[in-house]
Amino acid sequence: MGPHPAVAAIRLAVRRVLHDVLNELTPRPDGQQPLVLVACSGGADSMALASALAFEAPKLGVRAGGITVDHGLQAGSDLRAAEVRNRMAALRLDPVEAVTVRVGREGGPEAAARDARYAALDEAADRHGAAAVLLGHTRDDQAETVLLGLARGSGIRSLSGMPEVSGGPGGVTAGARYRRPFLQIDRQTARKACMVQSLPVWDDPHNADPAYTRSRLRHEGLPALEKALGKGVVEALARTAQLSRDDADALDSWAAEAEGSVRDELGQLECAKLYALPPAVRRRVLRRAVVAAGSPAGSLFARHIEEVDRLITGWRGQGAINLPGRVEAQRQGGRLVIRQG
Repeated sequence: MGPHPAVAAIRLAVRRVLHDVLNELTPRPDGQQPLVLVACSGGADSMALASALAFEAPKLGVRAGGITVDHGLQAGSDLRAAEVRNRMAALRLDPVEAVTVRVGREGGPEAAARDARYAALDEAADRHGAAAVLLGHTRDDQAETVLLGLARGSGIRSLSGMPEVSGGPGGVTAGARYRRPFLQIDRQTARKACMVQSLPVWDDPHNADPAYTRSRLRHEGLPALEKALGKGVVEALARTAQLSRDDADALDSWAAEAEGSVRDELGQLECAKLYALPPAVRRRVLRRAVVAAGSPAGSLFARHIEEVDRLITGWRGQGAINLPGRVEAQRQGGRLVIRQG
Protein backbone atom coordinates (compact mmCIF):
# COMPACT_ATOMS: atom_id res chain seq x y z
CA MET A 1 0.00 0.00 0.00
CA GLY A 2 1.43 3.36 -1.05
CA PRO A 3 1.54 6.59 0.94
CA HIS A 4 -1.52 8.75 1.48
CA PRO A 5 -2.31 10.85 -1.65
CA ALA A 6 -1.38 14.07 0.16
CA VAL A 7 1.98 12.66 1.19
CA ALA A 8 2.58 11.29 -2.30
CA ALA A 9 1.83 14.71 -3.82
CA ILE A 10 4.27 16.62 -1.67
CA ARG A 11 7.00 14.02 -2.10
CA LEU A 12 6.61 14.11 -5.88
CA ALA A 13 6.86 17.91 -5.88
CA VAL A 14 10.06 17.81 -3.82
CA ARG A 15 11.53 15.00 -5.93
CA ARG A 16 11.06 17.07 -9.08
CA VAL A 17 12.78 20.07 -7.55
CA LEU A 18 15.71 17.99 -6.31
CA HIS A 19 16.14 16.56 -9.81
CA ASP A 20 16.22 20.12 -11.18
CA VAL A 21 18.83 21.17 -8.62
CA LEU A 22 21.02 18.15 -9.40
CA ASN A 23 20.76 18.72 -13.15
CA GLU A 24 21.97 22.31 -12.74
CA LEU A 25 24.91 21.50 -10.45
CA THR A 26 28.52 21.06 -11.41
CA PRO A 27 29.92 18.04 -9.51
CA ARG A 28 32.01 19.12 -6.51
CA PRO A 29 35.72 18.38 -6.85
CA ASP A 30 35.77 16.86 -3.36
CA GLY A 31 32.99 14.45 -4.31
CA GLN A 32 30.83 15.61 -1.39
CA GLN A 33 27.08 15.29 -1.81
CA PRO A 34 25.24 18.58 -2.44
CA LEU A 35 23.31 20.10 0.46
CA VAL A 36 19.72 21.34 0.19
CA LEU A 37 18.19 23.27 3.10
CA VAL A 38 14.53 23.71 3.98
CA ALA A 39 13.33 26.94 5.58
CA CYS A 40 10.96 25.72 8.28
CA SER A 41 8.74 27.87 10.49
CA GLY A 42 7.08 24.88 12.13
CA GLY A 43 3.80 25.53 10.31
CA ALA A 44 2.00 22.86 8.31
CA ASP A 45 3.38 23.95 4.92
CA SER A 46 7.02 23.97 5.92
CA MET A 47 6.78 20.87 8.12
CA ALA A 48 5.27 18.95 5.21
CA LEU A 49 8.12 20.24 3.06
CA ALA A 50 10.75 19.26 5.63
CA SER A 51 9.37 15.73 5.91
CA ALA A 52 9.26 15.30 2.13
CA LEU A 53 12.83 16.56 1.78
CA ALA A 54 14.02 14.20 4.53
CA PHE A 55 12.38 11.29 2.68
CA GLU A 56 13.45 12.09 -0.88
CA ALA A 57 16.95 13.54 -0.48
CA PRO A 58 18.81 10.37 0.59
CA LYS A 59 17.40 8.46 -2.38
CA LEU A 60 18.96 10.99 -4.74
CA GLY A 61 22.31 11.35 -3.03
CA VAL A 62 21.50 14.74 -1.55
CA ARG A 63 22.22 15.91 1.99
CA ALA A 64 19.20 17.57 3.63
CA GLY A 65 19.30 20.21 6.33
CA GLY A 66 16.98 22.77 7.85
CA ILE A 67 16.93 26.36 9.07
CA THR A 68 14.30 28.04 11.22
CA VAL A 69 14.32 31.80 11.77
CA ASP A 70 13.36 33.38 15.07
CA HIS A 71 12.11 36.90 14.33
CA GLY A 72 11.83 37.73 18.02
CA LEU A 73 8.41 39.31 17.50
CA GLN A 74 6.48 37.19 20.00
CA ALA A 75 7.03 36.16 23.59
CA GLY A 76 8.65 32.74 23.74
CA SER A 77 9.70 32.79 20.09
CA ASP A 78 13.15 31.52 21.03
CA LEU A 79 11.64 28.44 22.69
CA ARG A 80 9.47 27.75 19.64
CA ALA A 81 12.46 28.10 17.34
CA ALA A 82 14.39 25.59 19.45
CA GLU A 83 11.41 23.23 19.29
CA VAL A 84 11.24 23.49 15.50
CA ARG A 85 14.96 22.81 15.30
CA ASN A 86 14.46 19.65 17.38
CA ARG A 87 11.59 18.56 15.14
CA MET A 88 13.81 18.92 12.07
CA ALA A 89 16.54 16.94 13.78
CA ALA A 90 13.98 14.22 14.56
CA LEU A 91 13.37 13.99 10.81
CA ARG A 92 17.13 13.30 10.49
CA LEU A 93 17.88 16.56 8.76
CA ASP A 94 21.49 17.62 9.24
CA PRO A 95 22.61 20.34 9.71
CA VAL A 96 19.73 22.00 11.52
CA GLU A 97 19.83 25.34 13.29
CA ALA A 98 17.71 28.17 14.64
CA VAL A 99 18.83 31.64 13.61
CA THR A 100 17.75 34.75 15.50
CA VAL A 101 17.26 37.98 13.54
CA ARG A 102 16.50 41.56 14.39
CA VAL A 103 13.55 42.92 12.42
CA GLY A 104 13.73 46.56 11.37
CA ARG A 105 10.90 48.89 10.44
CA GLU A 106 11.57 49.82 6.83
CA GLY A 107 8.68 49.03 4.50
CA GLY A 108 6.29 47.97 7.28
CA PRO A 109 6.35 44.97 9.65
CA GLU A 110 5.65 42.29 7.04
CA ALA A 111 8.27 43.52 4.57
CA ALA A 112 10.84 44.10 7.32
CA ALA A 113 10.35 40.58 8.69
CA ARG A 114 10.65 39.12 5.19
CA ASP A 115 13.88 41.02 4.49
CA ALA A 116 15.41 39.91 7.79
CA ARG A 117 14.37 36.31 7.13
CA TYR A 118 15.88 36.17 3.65
CA ALA A 119 19.09 37.79 4.88
CA ALA A 120 19.38 35.06 7.55
CA LEU A 121 18.64 32.30 5.04
CA ASP A 122 21.20 33.71 2.62
CA GLU A 123 23.85 33.82 5.33
CA ALA A 124 23.10 30.26 6.44
CA ALA A 125 23.12 28.96 2.86
CA ASP A 126 26.46 30.65 2.17
CA ARG A 127 27.96 29.38 5.41
CA HIS A 128 26.89 25.78 4.77
CA GLY A 129 27.56 25.89 1.03
CA ALA A 130 23.96 24.90 0.25
CA ALA A 131 22.98 24.31 -3.37
CA ALA A 132 19.38 25.42 -2.74
CA VAL A 133 16.91 26.49 -0.08
CA LEU A 134 13.35 25.14 -0.27
CA LEU A 135 10.43 27.36 0.73
CA GLY A 136 6.95 26.11 1.61
CA HIS A 137 4.80 28.65 -0.25
CA THR A 138 1.61 27.00 -1.53
CA ARG A 139 -0.88 27.74 -4.29
CA ASP A 140 -2.96 29.61 -1.69
CA ASP A 141 0.01 31.85 -0.88
CA GLN A 142 0.43 32.46 -4.60
CA ALA A 143 -3.22 33.53 -4.95
CA GLU A 144 -2.84 35.94 -2.04
CA THR A 145 0.32 37.41 -3.57
CA VAL A 146 -1.45 38.01 -6.90
CA LEU A 147 -4.34 39.80 -5.17
CA LEU A 148 -1.94 41.95 -3.16
CA GLY A 149 -0.14 42.90 -6.37
CA LEU A 150 -3.46 43.73 -8.03
CA ALA A 151 -4.44 45.95 -5.09
CA ARG A 152 -1.15 47.85 -5.34
CA GLY A 153 -1.63 48.48 -9.06
CA SER A 154 2.01 47.57 -9.62
CA GLY A 155 1.70 46.09 -13.10
CA ILE A 156 2.02 42.69 -14.67
CA ARG A 157 5.22 41.72 -12.83
CA SER A 158 3.48 41.94 -9.45
CA LEU A 159 0.58 39.89 -10.84
CA SER A 160 3.05 37.12 -11.67
CA GLY A 161 3.34 36.32 -7.97
CA MET A 162 6.19 34.22 -6.64
CA PRO A 163 8.45 32.36 -9.07
CA GLU A 164 9.24 28.68 -8.64
CA VAL A 165 12.94 29.59 -8.75
CA SER A 166 14.41 32.87 -7.53
CA GLY A 167 17.29 34.53 -5.77
CA GLY A 168 15.27 36.16 -3.01
CA PRO A 169 13.40 39.51 -2.89
CA GLY A 170 14.10 41.39 -6.10
CA GLY A 171 16.36 38.57 -7.32
CA VAL A 172 19.37 40.33 -5.85
CA THR A 173 21.03 37.34 -4.23
CA ALA A 174 22.23 34.02 -5.58
CA GLY A 175 20.31 33.58 -8.85
CA ALA A 176 18.56 30.23 -8.36
CA ARG A 177 18.94 29.64 -4.65
CA TYR A 178 15.29 29.59 -3.60
CA ARG A 179 12.92 26.88 -4.80
CA ARG A 180 9.17 26.69 -4.16
CA PRO A 181 8.01 23.10 -4.80
CA PHE A 182 4.44 23.64 -3.50
CA LEU A 183 3.15 26.42 -5.78
CA GLN A 184 0.84 23.91 -7.45
CA ILE A 185 -0.23 22.33 -4.13
CA ASP A 186 -2.95 23.80 -1.94
CA ARG A 187 -2.52 24.56 1.73
CA GLN A 188 -5.02 21.88 2.77
CA THR A 189 -2.96 19.13 1.09
CA ALA A 190 0.12 20.15 3.07
CA ARG A 191 -1.86 20.16 6.31
CA LYS A 192 -3.35 16.76 5.50
CA ALA A 193 0.14 15.37 4.83
CA CYS A 194 1.24 16.50 8.30
CA MET A 195 -1.84 15.00 9.93
CA VAL A 196 -1.50 11.53 8.38
CA GLN A 197 2.21 11.47 9.28
CA SER A 198 1.49 12.68 12.85
CA LEU A 199 3.79 15.65 12.34
CA PRO A 200 3.25 18.33 14.99
CA VAL A 201 2.65 21.80 13.54
CA TRP A 202 2.59 25.29 14.97
CA ASP A 203 0.02 27.82 13.79
CA ASP A 204 1.56 31.28 13.93
CA PRO A 205 -0.96 33.68 15.55
CA HIS A 206 0.28 36.41 13.20
CA ASN A 207 -1.35 34.47 10.36
CA ALA A 208 -4.74 35.15 11.97
CA ASP A 209 -4.00 38.70 13.17
CA PRO A 210 -6.17 41.24 11.28
CA ALA A 211 -3.46 43.84 11.82
CA TYR A 212 -1.59 42.22 8.91
CA THR A 213 -2.79 42.80 5.36
CA ARG A 214 -2.14 39.25 4.19
CA SER A 215 -4.01 37.85 7.18
CA ARG A 216 -7.09 39.96 6.38
CA LEU A 217 -6.92 38.85 2.78
CA ARG A 218 -6.61 35.19 3.79
CA HIS A 219 -9.47 35.13 6.28
CA GLU A 220 -11.79 37.77 4.85
CA GLY A 221 -10.90 38.71 1.27
CA LEU A 222 -10.46 35.33 -0.40
CA PRO A 223 -13.48 33.71 1.32
CA ALA A 224 -15.62 36.69 0.18
CA LEU A 225 -14.38 36.25 -3.40
CA GLU A 226 -15.15 32.53 -3.33
CA LYS A 227 -18.61 33.25 -1.95
CA ALA A 228 -19.29 35.75 -4.74
CA LEU A 229 -17.59 33.94 -7.62
CA GLY A 230 -17.68 30.31 -6.57
CA LYS A 231 -14.93 27.80 -5.93
CA GLY A 232 -11.87 27.84 -8.13
CA VAL A 233 -10.73 31.41 -7.42
CA VAL A 234 -7.43 30.26 -5.92
CA GLU A 235 -6.65 28.01 -8.88
CA ALA A 236 -7.57 30.79 -11.34
CA LEU A 237 -5.33 33.29 -9.57
CA ALA A 238 -2.44 30.82 -9.60
CA ARG A 239 -2.91 30.35 -13.37
CA THR A 240 -2.97 34.13 -13.75
CA ALA A 241 0.37 34.28 -11.97
CA GLN A 242 2.00 31.87 -14.42
CA LEU A 243 0.55 33.57 -17.51
CA SER A 244 1.58 37.00 -16.20
CA ARG A 245 5.08 35.73 -15.46
CA ASP A 246 5.48 34.46 -19.03
CA ASP A 247 4.38 37.84 -20.42
CA ALA A 248 6.54 39.80 -17.98
CA ASP A 249 9.60 37.69 -18.78
CA ALA A 250 9.12 38.32 -22.51
CA LEU A 251 8.77 42.08 -21.99
CA ASP A 252 11.81 42.15 -19.71
CA SER A 253 13.88 40.44 -22.41
CA TRP A 254 12.66 42.94 -24.99
CA ALA A 255 13.57 45.84 -22.69
CA ALA A 256 17.06 44.44 -22.06
CA GLU A 257 17.66 44.27 -25.81
CA ALA A 258 16.15 47.72 -26.45
CA GLU A 259 18.15 49.53 -23.77
CA GLY A 260 21.32 49.72 -25.82
CA SER A 261 19.48 51.17 -28.82
CA VAL A 262 18.15 54.20 -26.92
CA ARG A 263 21.51 55.43 -25.62
CA ASP A 264 23.86 57.82 -27.36
CA GLU A 265 27.60 57.38 -27.83
CA LEU A 266 28.19 58.57 -24.25
CA GLY A 267 25.70 56.07 -22.84
CA GLN A 268 23.01 58.65 -22.04
CA LEU A 269 19.34 57.87 -22.62
CA GLU A 270 17.86 59.73 -25.58
CA CYS A 271 14.30 60.93 -24.94
CA ALA A 272 13.17 60.77 -28.58
CA LYS A 273 14.25 57.15 -28.92
CA LEU A 274 12.64 56.28 -25.58
CA TYR A 275 9.39 57.89 -26.76
CA ALA A 276 9.35 55.61 -29.82
CA LEU A 277 9.34 52.44 -27.71
CA PRO A 278 6.07 50.70 -26.74
CA PRO A 279 5.06 52.01 -23.29
CA ALA A 280 5.47 48.63 -21.55
CA VAL A 281 9.01 48.29 -22.90
CA ARG A 282 9.93 51.92 -22.23
CA ARG A 283 8.87 51.74 -18.59
CA ARG A 284 11.00 48.63 -18.14
CA VAL A 285 14.01 50.37 -19.66
CA LEU A 286 13.45 53.26 -17.27
CA ARG A 287 13.15 50.96 -14.28
CA ARG A 288 16.38 49.17 -15.20
CA ALA A 289 18.16 52.51 -15.48
CA VAL A 290 16.83 53.77 -12.14
CA VAL A 291 17.85 50.56 -10.34
CA ALA A 292 21.29 50.70 -11.99
CA ALA A 293 21.68 54.25 -10.64
CA GLY A 294 21.24 52.99 -7.08
CA SER A 295 17.52 52.95 -6.34
CA PRO A 296 16.53 49.83 -4.31
CA ALA A 297 14.32 47.61 -6.45
CA GLY A 298 12.11 46.72 -3.49
CA SER A 299 11.32 50.38 -2.81
CA LEU A 300 10.63 51.32 -6.42
CA PHE A 301 6.93 51.29 -7.29
CA ALA A 302 4.90 51.84 -10.44
CA ARG A 303 4.09 55.44 -9.46
CA HIS A 304 7.81 56.28 -9.39
CA ILE A 305 8.35 54.96 -12.90
CA GLU A 306 5.21 56.73 -14.13
CA GLU A 307 6.65 60.05 -12.91
CA VAL A 308 9.90 59.39 -14.74
CA ASP A 309 7.96 58.32 -17.84
CA ARG A 310 6.20 61.69 -17.91
CA LEU A 311 9.57 63.30 -18.47
CA ILE A 312 9.47 61.47 -21.81
CA THR A 313 5.80 61.50 -22.76
CA GLY A 314 4.46 64.60 -20.99
CA TRP A 315 7.38 67.01 -20.98
CA ARG A 316 6.29 70.47 -19.76
CA GLY A 317 9.58 71.71 -18.37
CA GLN A 318 9.12 69.97 -15.01
CA GLY A 319 12.05 69.62 -12.65
CA ALA A 320 13.93 66.61 -11.34
CA ILE A 321 12.04 63.58 -10.01
CA ASN A 322 13.20 62.34 -6.61
CA LEU A 323 13.32 58.55 -6.32
CA PRO A 324 14.14 56.04 -3.55
CA GLY A 325 17.81 55.67 -2.73
CA ARG A 326 18.53 59.40 -3.25
CA VAL A 327 18.32 58.90 -7.00
CA GLU A 328 16.97 61.66 -9.21
CA ALA A 329 15.84 61.70 -12.82
CA GLN A 330 15.95 64.87 -14.90
CA ARG A 331 15.50 65.79 -18.54
CA GLN A 332 18.38 67.82 -19.92
CA GLY A 333 18.82 68.80 -23.56
CA GLY A 334 16.89 65.86 -24.98
CA ARG A 335 18.62 63.39 -22.68
CA LEU A 336 17.24 61.66 -19.58
CA VAL A 337 19.83 61.90 -16.83
CA ILE A 338 19.41 59.48 -13.91
CA ARG A 339 21.93 59.71 -11.10
CA GLN A 340 22.37 59.41 -7.37
CA GLY A 341 22.38 62.77 -5.58
